[in-house]
Amino acid sequence: MARERIVSADEVVEDQLDPQSHTLRPRALDEYIGQSALVERIRIALDASRTRDEPIDHVLLHGPPGLGKTTLAHVIAAEMGSRAYVTSGPALTKAGDLVGTLTRMQPRDVLFIDEIHRLPASVEEYIYPAMEEYRVDFTVDSGMHARIVTLPLKPFTLIGATTRAGLLTQALRSRFGIAHHLDFYDDGDLERILVRAADLLSMKVADSTLTRIAGRSRGTPRVALRLLRRVRDWAAVKSGGRVDDKSVDGALELEGVDAMGLDELDRKYLTTLARQYRGGPVGLDALAATLGDDAGTLEDMVEPYLLRRGFLSRTRQGRRLTAEGAAHIGEKLIEVPGALFEE
Repeated sequence: MARERIVSADEVVEDQLDPQSHTLRPRALDEYIGQSALVERIRIALDASRTRDEPIDHVLLHGPPGLGKTTLAHVIAAEMGSRAYVTSGPALTKAGDLVGTLTRMQPRDVLFIDEIHRLPASVEEYIYPAMEEYRVDFTVDSGMHARIVTLPLKPFTLIGATTRAGLLTQALRSRFGIAHHLDFYDDGDLERILVRAADLLSMKVADSTLTRIAGRSRGTPRVALRLLRRVRDWAAVKSGGRVDDKSVDGALELEGVDAMGLDELDRKYLTTLARQYRGGPVGLDALAATLGDDAGTLEDMVEPYLLRRGFLSRTRQGRRLTAEGAAHIGEKLIEVPGALFEE
């Protein structure tokens, strides 16, 4: 069985089971690093809500996984002195699942729905009156005996998170008072996150070493923290607990992560494109068949980072390897009309 990709931004079993992955998360807005524009908007909304003694507007967070959407939901709940209820769109399969949670919530509590774009339409319609009027109209029985029971709700804040904002219905999107796209982090913010994490883990690490880890973290805090834990484990076994540049290189070489943050699947993708398709252009389905992988997996988990690094380009004819991508895997390509060929 293939091992989980350490550089994947999606939450993996390691993140769910490791208790330290939760203790490293910020618990107050002042501890939240990065996304400065969003943090300022949330800070103003929180201050205003405290003045009026009411919950803040409903919040929609969209962007790639691993950038802190769930963490921010918990931070907002903590700042409001309330509780965060966490669920996901696929988990809410029927209206009763949502109604049960909503009726348990206390004033100013937070309901966080991850992957909200996957919310079934039959459940989504119950959210509209809940968000606007703090009530749900629940249908009891069916046919001639059907009756509608209106349940009042305590004022709450709904925080929705999605990686596919375009799949949200306009009716749902329009009901959020605050909508914000989360961007990838720069290396400076990632280094600050790693400094804080190293301090919480009682690790003595030079700034240059943390910079080395940040540069391989693909702009994603979740990946950065995962790499830090792997480096710490490698150092404990191989170098007597000393975390330095050698520890970073040794640990991440073992994991197959190179200096640019690419792993084996990334490099295999680029190598296949270079050697078997002469740099492209080639269709995604053909690449997926050659790699023995799913086209959706490649499009969602491999290509975004390669595109962002400038190693890959998408054209109407298909995928093309760029000169930078070829150089990274040690291939020499020249551009000629219609295609890229090996020298």
